[in-house]
Amino acid sequence: MTGFLARRVLGAVVTLFAISVIVYVVFYVTPGNVAQITCGPRCSPAQVQQVAEQLHLNDPLYARYWDFLQGLVAGQDYSTGTAVQHCSAPCLGLSYQSDQQVTALILAKLPVSLSLVFGAMVLWLILGVGTGVLSAWRRGRLTERLLTGVTLAGVATPVFVIGLVLMIVVCGQLQLLPFPQYVAFTDDPEQWAWNLLLPWLSLALIEAAAFARLTRASMLETLAEDHIRTFRAYGVGERSVIGRHALRGALAPVIALNANNFGSAVGGAVLTETLFGLPGIGQELVHAVKVVDLPVVVGMVLVIGFFVVVANAVADVLYAVADRRVVLA
Repeated sequence: MTGFLARRVLGAVVTLFAISVIVYVVFYVTPGNVAQITCGPRCSPAQVQQVAEQLHLNDPLYARYWDFLQGLVAGQDYSTGTAVQHCSAPCLGLSYQSDQQVTALILAKLPVSLSLVFGAMVLWLILGVGTGVLSAWRRGRLTERLLTGVTLAGVATPVFVIGLVLMIVVCGQLQLLPFPQYVAFTDDPEQWAWNLLLPWLSLALIEAAAFARLTRASMLETLAEDHIRTFRAYGVGERSVIGRHALRGALAPVIALNANNFGSAVGGAVLTETLFGLPGIGQELVHAVKVVDLPVVVGMVLVIGFFVVVANAVADVLYAVADRRVVLA
């Protein structure tokens, strides 16, 4: 296990380095006058040139990337025009728009996105895996047909439709919950949960449909294996066969899907964050792309990539826990 974890950490570092190179090249080589956009439409050519020099946009790309790596490891000093600001490691640079440190900006937005994704993940695993197991167990019966129809409808329904319906019905007509407004967990845990309940449901219902279909297919495949037939031949109860043996063997693809979904959802739940007014990473990333705030874009993409890599590394370990047939290589 120690050697496996060491290899995974090394692989994660190499993967993140490759992501940083690709993202940096893609965004900083894209056409468009970044200095003009940052300065504003009314800036004179001299002012635009001054902004370009201040942001080091005229330096070679490799030199800028080297400075970026140095900032990640050792921190860096930045000139904001009137003062010099020190950015401690890991430094992702300064925002072109606000001169705010990208690391601080991400840390301010990250709790919102993690609150949304963690809560939704618990719900989509419970609903999705439970529905998939029940559908496979009741194969060929009315229960399976109903659950299959519900999951297909869930996959086909956009998240903003579910979110709007929930807000209109739950908050508007029934008035069971207040309209969502993010409250930090450290300020009031109860209000934090109540205000995130609808965003959790909106995101979880969409993801649960995909998990239900995958779990059903994986369960049907596992139930057809020889060792399951052997358990049944020895008189092991059906609930034990489903819960203790078949489900463990069917969890590997579910774990893989959950790892990918969790990592991407940290920055990908843009519609959910926008719909409910949650100031998370996804919403901030969209804004940064619109105003061509390249340090913010690169920093947030790297953070999202970090969560994807870590989630997949954790998933590899969980494979062995869920299915003893898996060998850590």
